[in-house]
Amino acid sequence: MKLSIIIPCYNEEKTIYLILDKIRKVQLLNDIRKEFIIVNDCSTDHTVSQVEDFFMKYPGMDFRLCQHQKNSGKGAAIHTGIQMATGEYLIIQDADLEYDPGEYNLLLKPIVDGFADVVYGSRFIGGNPHRILFFWHSLGNRFLTSLSNIFTNLNLTDMETCYKLFRSDIIKSIRLKEKRFGFEPEITAKVSRVKGVRIYEVGISYFGRTYEEGKKIGWKDGFRAIWCILKYNL
Repeated sequence: MKLSIIIPCYNEEKTIYLILDKIRKVQLLNDIRKEFIIVNDCSTDHTVSQVEDFFMKYPGMDFRLCQHQKNSGKGAAIHTGIQMATGEYLIIQDADLEYDPGEYNLLLKPIVDGFADVVYGSRFIGGNPHRILFFWHSLGNRFLTSLSNIFTNLNLTDMETCYKLFRSDIIKSIRLKEKRFGFEPEITAKVSRVKGVRIYEVGISYFGRTYEEGKKIGWKDGFRAIWCILKYNL
């Protein structure tokens, strides 16, 4: 069995090598293999050279690097990664250090044990460490999750989480449109309508970064998320 790890990246030269090394060190349960799928969304820094240096150092890794010819957004990079994935399972991994690949097994276990088809990693449940940052981001996230839940009839605590792990056949069967940060509400709305789908949630750590450290999402993306919740649920 194989886990496809989709890593969309845009100007992440400071962290991409470190996150790839963290993924490399993870030993997945049941000896599940790892497939690295890096989608460079037309970075203007040295992101690509950092990726190439990493895989030159570790030539035995199963990886593919795809380069967009123009900057198209995180959602578009994820779409590309989904098309390229060959594993039975699929997870999305940001190229920064906000999420810990050491917790992949927490998300894999409900699927491997036969209970789940989709697993969300929640930053708001469990006893794992969470960096204290922005009050309004946290409030906005909870609002968007609650609004999404009203329409999907799910009881998620963190719809906007990056860590979403899918059975690949499910995610590949869904037609996705959002090219930027609207991916999260869109996939949540559409996966909730898959007949018989079993969605689980597990607590994860969160090592958030500030805007000075490279965080990209802003208030405009919050309004887009509201629009996407309404659009893809109604």
